[in-house]
Order: sequence, then C-alpha cells, then structure tokens
Amino acid sequence: MEEEGLLLASPSSSSPSLLSGISNVSTRPFVLAFTVCSCGAFVSGCVSGYSAPTQSGIMKDLNLSVADYSLFGSILTVGIILGALICGKLTDLVGRINTMWIINVFFISGWFSIAFAKISNRSLFFNPKVIWMLDMGRLLHGIGIGISAYLGPIYMTEITPRNLRGAVSSCSQLFAIVGSSLFYALGTVVGWRDLAILGAIPFLVIIPLLFFIPESPRWLDYTEHVKQQEDGDSGFFKLFQRKYAFSLTIGVALIALPELGGNSGYSYYTDSIFTRTGVSSDFGFITTSLVQMLGGVLGTMLVDVSGRRSLLLVSQAGSFLGCLATAISFFLQAY
Repeated sequence: MEEEGLLLASPSSSSPSLLSGISNVSTRPFVLAFTVCSCGAFVSGCVSGYSAPTQSGIMKDLNLSVADYSLFGSILTVGIILGALICGKLTDLVGRINTMWIINVFFISGWFSIAFAKISNRSLFFNPKVIWMLDMGRLLHGIGIGISAYLGPIYMTEITPRNLRGAVSSCSQLFAIVGSSLFYALGTVVGWRDLAILGAIPFLVIIPLLFFIPESPRWLDYTEHVKQQEDGDSGFFKLFQRKYAFSLTIGVALIALPELGGNSGYSYYTDSIFTRTGVSSDFGFITTSLVQMLGGVLGTMLVDVSGRRSLLLVSQAGSFLGCLATAISFFLQAY
C-alpha cells in the first residue's frame, strides 16, 4: 500500500496550503473523520483544564482537604498511564472506530461521575472520607486521554496525505488548547458541576458522526496480513534494538521533559499558584487562556514554516523561563 497519499482520496502534489490541500481531499468521510478527531482533542483539552478553575468550588462544596483534592488532580495522570499501556493492543485488536466508541464511554461516564459526586463515609484505601465518584470520574478521563492521545494522531495519519499531516496534527493540537483555554475561562463564571455537564456536550457531535466515518484502511490491511506480520522479532520489544536506541531516547525525552518541567502542575493547580502570588485567580485563568490560545495559533501557523526543531527549542526555553519566574516569585515571598 502506498505510504503517501490519502487512502480515501488522492492528494494533489501541487497543493501549496492547507486549505487548497483539503479542497482536493474534502470527501465527506475525510471531513467527518477530521471533525471527530478534532472534537476528541477538544474534549481532552477540556479535561486537562477542568481541575484548575474548579479547585476552590469543589473543595468548599465537598469539604475537601488539600490532600483530597491533590488526589483528584493527580489521579488523572494514573489513568493516562493505564490508557497508554493498553492503547496499542486495543486499537489493533478491535479497530480504530470501535476504540473511539470505548473512549467516548470513558469520557461521558467520567463527566457524569464528577457532576454527581457526593461524599461517601465508606473507608477506601484507609481514607474515611472518600469522594469515590469524583476520583473515579477523573481516573476514567485519564484512561480516555491515554488512549485518545495515541489513537487520534495514528488514525488521522493513516487517512491523511503526507503533505497535509503536519497541518492536520497541528489543528488537532490547537483544538486541545482551545478546549483547555475555554474551560479556564468558563470556570470563572460556571459552577463545577455545571462545567462537568458542559464537558459532555461535544459528544452530541461525536457520537452521531461515528456511524459515518470509515475504518482505517491501514488497520483493515493489518488484519488481513496479521499472521504474516507476527514473528518472533516483531512487536513492542523490537523497539529496544540498538539501532532504535537514539530515536527512542529522543522521543521519550521530548514527551517527558514538558511533564518533568511542571506543565501538568501548572494546568491542574493554576488557581493555587495565582492565589498564593497575590493575583486574582479569575484574572490568572483568563490571562492563561489567552496566552495558550496565542501559542496554539502561532504553533499551527509556524509548524511547517520554521520547522519542528526550532519550535521545540523555543517552547522548552519558554517552559524553563516560566518555571524559573514562578520559583523566584515564591522564593521572594518569604522575604
């Protein structure tokens, strides 16, 4: 099967831009598939941005301690790890579209579990005051993100021509940033239960479209030749061969560095960070959402112009300076 070219329609090699390129491949299946993946990225962004503006409201209404809320915020990462462990095998086993159905179940169940969370007096993990529905909803969201973070790019890569893949991936990332920024802003005016209900609204678009988008031809081809592809040197452990060591190290480092640099901490605890520095949390959320939107738009516009490496260097430098400024700010508060 051809490595390049859309498997649903043939691309034009002379397409100079994203819009003109899409005009050449804008078959209905492609547009619907792009819409579903973009909405999925948007929902993932909403999940990531949910805990920051709702911290004070949830802690007050459910009488949670900082430790209780920290569990709620951090258990999302546990879910992401679980989702990442099963995503590859799951998508190969049941297919891309069926996996999307499973992801939607995780996300919808998670939103309603959070929206209707109540205090339980039953002991769980030696904690007498457990908001198990709250934590379970966050865990389900993490599993959904862990799977969709792999599935979305893979599916769009398999159905998108090579000359559009960078732009399509950038647009998906932009939708994730829009979702996070929107929930930052909405969290200043909407209660945490209502915000969770709003998080389920995009599925009114996603679920009907799942009936009409095509299965990935790459996956169909894989199922037809799976016996030929299964040999002793294939699969997960093939990645750990010496010839892949450098590429694997770079890939893992690029994913790990933003997390080690505190990106998740900023996302989950924006409320506490701005409040402790003496800045209004509402002002902080709105400012953060605007900066995120600006960065997302610039990244989408520049990804095919300045190159990936340049953007990575700039973004890592910005993360370093942001962490340094935050650390200095807290340090100076003691004097």
